[in-house]
Amino acid sequence: MQLIKNDKSPYFIFDCLSDFTEIKQFVTTRHGGVSNGAYSSLNLGFGTDDDKLLVLQNRHILAQSVNIPLENFVISNQVHGTNVAVVTSEMIGNGAFTRDTAISETDAMVTNAPNVCLFVMSADCVPLLFYDPVKKAIGACHAGWKGTIDKAPSATIKTMCNAFGSRPSDIFAAIGPSIGLCCYNIGSEVIDSALRSFGSTDDIIKFDIFNRQPYFDLWTTNKNVLIEAGITKSHIELAGLCTHCNNTDFFSSRYDKGITGRFGAGIMIVVRQ
Repeated sequence: MQLIKNDKSPYFIFDCLSDFTEIKQFVTTRHGGVSNGAYSSLNLGFGTDDDKLLVLQNRHILAQSVNIPLENFVISNQVHGTNVAVVTSEMIGNGAFTRDTAISETDAMVTNAPNVCLFVMSADCVPLLFYDPVKKAIGACHAGWKGTIDKAPSATIKTMCNAFGSRPSDIFAAIGPSIGLCCYNIGSEVIDSALRSFGSTDDIIKFDIFNRQPYFDLWTTNKNVLIEAGITKSHIELAGLCTHCNNTDFFSSRYDKGITGRFGAGIMIVVRQ
């Protein structure tokens, strides 16, 4: 990933998507906003207890920073599931200005409509962005441990294939900043769920050599899910940034004990005049 600095708020872009001039893509940081305290400063989540007017102002700052009008954003109410919405141009603006208009109970979105910015939010969970340069289709997915184990990224890819005729081998996938193996200690519920879904946890759950505490590798698991779904290894980019370790740059629910803001990842097909 590359850090883009400007006079609004800094953001990252993925290297694997940066050569495609027909799309815009970004991952926000927590810098450059107006929120205070635990939500300082660029909190983008209406689902937090932050002042909603400050969140809206932060969203306007983001829109100016990435040069995408806020009314072009489409945002869902994420529930740690595997529902994928096929977004049309008529849905533009849903969830951008109020939570009430967000797409309900949805953790992934896909579209081939131009000037529609799909935007997912996170604070340790994995944000993923997808682009099919052949069919000119995009996707965005939010995957926490439940969504990862239930293969939400795979559901996103399947929906792109069904809705737009995409081939998995054509799709580029980017795995954004999230909590890393280094910091994500888990309980038996996650281990049991992973075993049911994958059959083995040998390469995705590691145990501390001193206290035998289990740690879950969201990055490797999501990469495995993408490859299993047919994505070419060379088309996958991993940010490799742990939100817990880098809590001064990204919001981390685990680090902040559940009271924190949200950063996000977005992608949009651009129609150039």
